Amino acid sequence: MLLKDLEKAHPGVESARAIRVEGTGTSVAEAEAPVQSAATLAEVDEVTRRRTKITKNSPMRLRMEALIQEHQNRIVFALEQIDGKKFKRDAWNRPQGGGGISCVLQDGNVFEKAGVNTSIVYGELNRPAIEKMRADHKSFVGADVDKLNFFAAGISLVLHPVNPMAPTVHLNYRYFETSDPRDPVNATGQARQNWWFGGGTDLTPSYLFEEDAKHFHKTIKAACDKHDKDYYPKFKKWCDLYFRIPHRDEGRGIGGIFFDDLDAQSAPAVKNPQEELFQFCVSGLESFLPSYLPIIKRRKDMPFTPEQKQWQQLRRGRYVEFNLVHDRGTSFGLRTPGARVESILMSLPLTARWEYMHPISGTGVQPITDEDELDATNQKEREIMEVLKKPREWA
Repeated sequence: MLLKDLEKAHPGVESARAIRVEGTGTSVAEAEAPVQSAATLAEVDEVTRRRTKITKNSPMRLRMEALIQEHQNRIVFALEQIDGKKFKRDAWNRPQGGGGISCVLQDGNVFEKAGVNTSIVYGELNRPAIEKMRADHKSFVGADVDKLNFFAAGISLVLHPVNPMAPTVHLNYRYFETSDPRDPVNATGQARQNWWFGGGTDLTPSYLFEEDAKHFHKTIKAACDKHDKDYYPKFKKWCDLYFRIPHRDEGRGIGGIFFDDLDAQSAPAVKNPQEELFQFCVSGLESFLPSYLPIIKRRKDMPFTPEQKQWQQLRRGRYVEFNLVHDRGTSFGLRTPGARVESILMSLPLTARWEYMHPISGTGVQPITDEDELDATNQKEREIMEVLKKPREWA
């Protein structure tokens, strides 16, 4: 039955050799006729999805796909309970293999714009792309081929609340893997191939509430500490550096954690580093709702003035600047052939504002030092700017 499924998906697959479905041990006996062409990785995974249940013995590709889809549903459900409005669910497919679900809420009661997206991508890296990967990733296994099949899966979330007292939050967890196109069927993620995890989450308030910052960071730290006590300080510093806006010399927000390219070399003392790093991503996703829901519940109904709303719009302008100018994920996505632009730009707020030489946040504006000239009503705005200029430790 498995072979017939593959033949329907890919006519070039004939009953020529054993084809093993990963994680099941199922095989088809070899026949005498030669193989005309191999099944693609996307086709193999599609058959595995239909014919088997995803377990801890399944390929990491399918386990990561199941994980991000589960948490997308959990998060969307929790946010709908808070906002009172439903997300629009938009499922899409890629001709090359894979697809995704974009869940977006706009003009809500609590969230001006909220997006929780998942994507599954199958594709090919040509030789120049392979060489660039080798330059960027020390552990990248070179192959004597002109192309490599790749798989990428990720969940990306950005929430922009209506109330300027409530912070914007971002989350992303992802997995990347390549396999030799000469033998995609037997690519399990355990052999000599390329794979890595990346991700993190960070908070971007317009107004600083120290209890919120401490709660967010302590919750994330607890998730990190389950796996390695060095993870939180290492990834917190990485987050502060990555989400820096160089041309403004300030942070996008008050940080969280950020990591990329975590592979076998990242956990050399662990017997199964891929499993350990996958479980770290599980812990990170599990910690999101406990880290953010108490904050949004405290701030969503606070009173605010038109001037405070304007300040929020200025801070959102900085969010847009970082995402369009410096964010590697946005840049990579927009350069990818056949990219789904609407999903990539889901992270941008509905509204933002830029003012020329704003007295508090304008770049190059001399800070006011005379106490007589300081406006007490701008104290909270100056406070967040100080933290954005010089990151603090919260946990």
